[in-house]
Amino acid sequence: MKLPSHIAIIMDGNGRWGLKKYNDRNKGHYYGLQNINKVVKDCIKSNIKYLTLYTFSTENWNRPKKEIEYLFFLFKLFYKKNFNSI
Repeated sequence: MKLPSHIAIIMDGNGRWGLKKYNDRNKGHYYGLQNINKVVKDCIKSNIKYLTLYTFSTENWNRPKKEIEYLFFLFKLFYKKNFNSI
């Protein structure tokens, strides 16, 4: 089977999942990012050249300030931790 050269993922529903499962939207964002870590590694292993992650929409600016700050904290943490290995 031929794999695509480009995969795009819209990260939607992590906060709702975290709220439902843990009563905490931020836990959903955290676990969503852990899944992306695996996706990135699988794309590299499968020789998929391009991966687009739609992680933050203009509507996300309407979220509570603390949630926005946590999302950007997670983004920075992810890139800091993984930049040299991907």
